[in-house]
Amino acid sequence: MNTKNKKEIHVSTQGDDHNPGTLESPLRSIQAAARLAQPGDTISVHEGIYRESINPPRGGTSEVERITYQAAPGESVIVTGAEEITGWKHQHEHVWMVSIPNDYFGNFNPYANRIRGDWFFPLGREHHTGAVYFNGTALNESGILDELFTAPAMQWYGKQDTNETHIWVNFQGEDPNQHLIEINKRQTVFYPSQPGINYLTVRGFTLTQAATPWSPPTTEQIGLIGVNWSKGWIIEYNTITHSRCTGITLGKYFDREDGQIAYGFNAHYQAVQRVIERGDWTQEHIGSHIIRNNHIAYCEQAGIVGSHGGAFCEITGNIIHDIHVRGLFSGYEQAGIKLHAPVDTTIRQNLIFNCNMGIWIDWMDQGARVSQNVFFDNEQWDLFIEISHGPITVDHNILLSKVSLLDSAQGGAYVHNLFAGEVKQRTEHNRHTHYFEPHSTTCMGTSKVYDGDERFINNLLLDPTGLRSYDSNEGDIWIENNAYLEKAKTPGLDKTPLELREVDAYCKVVAESDEFYLEFTMDPSWVSGHTFELVNSEKLGKTQISQQGFEKMDGTPIAFDTDYFGNPRRVDSPFPGPIEVRKKTHRIRIWPPNKDVRSFKALQKQDQDHETEPR
Repeated sequence: MNTKNKKEIHVSTQGDDHNPGTLESPLRSIQAAARLAQPGDTISVHEGIYRESINPPRGGTSEVERITYQAAPGESVIVTGAEEITGWKHQHEHVWMVSIPNDYFGNFNPYANRIRGDWFFPLGREHHTGAVYFNGTALNESGILDELFTAPAMQWYGKQDTNETHIWVNFQGEDPNQHLIEINKRQTVFYPSQPGINYLTVRGFTLTQAATPWSPPTTEQIGLIGVNWSKGWIIEYNTITHSRCTGITLGKYFDREDGQIAYGFNAHYQAVQRVIERGDWTQEHIGSHIIRNNHIAYCEQAGIVGSHGGAFCEITGNIIHDIHVRGLFSGYEQAGIKLHAPVDTTIRQNLIFNCNMGIWIDWMDQGARVSQNVFFDNEQWDLFIEISHGPITVDHNILLSKVSLLDSAQGGAYVHNLFAGEVKQRTEHNRHTHYFEPHSTTCMGTSKVYDGDERFINNLLLDPTGLRSYDSNEGDIWIENNAYLEKAKTPGLDKTPLELREVDAYCKVVAESDEFYLEFTMDPSWVSGHTFELVNSEKLGKTQISQQGFEKMDGTPIAFDTDYFGNPRRVDSPFPGPIEVRKKTHRIRIWPPNKDVRSFKALQKQDQDHETEPR
């Protein structure tokens, strides 16, 4: 394409879709601009609320000829899948009701659309993709209409008949006709209906309120915003909130044979086989997305989810919180970030807190790197690594929840982390998974997951359990030069431990405005008389099954010679844990880690929604 033909298309709430889309004569809808945009074009959306779902009909052709969707600089743009509903009629005490013609919803009615799918557990009742919002706060769905009338908090119940959809809400004494009441109408906010819509940038929006379905790894994964089996998206500087299930999906395409778990436990293995046999799961065609500096919150399944389509990606600088905290339903796919097959994907410098789980990478994590992330107040665990042969590099993370790590894989290297919570190993000898040629998705074979082939070097451990769960390993494991504070137990496998029994292991995170501080005493005198070594790819070696080294995506070596902040480490004896401590400190700012990562306050400025009620 001739770059001289690149154009900027403008959208405004004061526009008209019959206009040419210039600054002086803007379009009214983002979808109208999407129909016009060609590779190289930019769609600039001006301030306001846009109640629509964007289905981009085409993408760019390369990194330099992409199509960019952006909020106009300095302007607040909200794109929502919900509609304002008025005309509520009082029923009894605190309960009001509205009836809406079914035609209003078109081909998709969230109040007749049940949440269901592989590894979804409804907990004894139906759940729908619809939602009701009171002044921006998502209300819980009631399972039975009768229970709604005595509910102790605001709740809703919906039912569809032949002609209408009826929604009852217990407003707890409030008159809904005096407040902003919205309901989910659209399944997505930004999602291509066809795969292969490549090289899009989505920047600077508040994207909110979508009736998304459950997204397991065995079906098409449809999110509030999602890539649908494409390549080269950049999703950055957005606020993404209030998805019924998932915020961002980097997921799998539609397959008529998907979702067959009811016919056997190997449904996921069979889905993996079909992905590989399809032939387009390669770095040339799929993945390579950049997800950075977004604020993702109040989603009931996951903040970011991806099956295979999340390979070769960079997920950096995001703030993710309040994911699956209401516990309305259960399953096996919930986390701040949940990825299957994140081959050569880097998850770096994210702040993840108040989620049911922090990061869960699952099956075929070959080449994945989890680095410089901060986790705290996550209910089950901060990091779960499941069913993989590695290499998986986990370095310079600050893990502060009750369980820091659950390890059900092999081929991991854990270097310079702060594990304040428990480190657990869970053996998985009965499940097989694939492994690949280094830095590719060319399958080399399958193997069960064995004990061992793990490396723990230069970490700080505060929990009393230490690394003792690895003492029972049947395979080779390398544990050396870790520091064990106060009551943290030293494993028998660590022949060069630093035991600091007089050091107080207490630490906590304190939030102040847009910054987060770690209150924890660290002293360079700890390491006097103990020599730690710099770690690099050569020292870590290769994994036993995949025979791949711990290295960068391009195959070049990693040298762990800078700390969490990017400061250089001592060459002669680096300090254990994520931070190179040069003077005694009791309190240190850990977020944002540097000027390249947006502050929490800056991200919050885009968030126009209120918090979801805690369970």
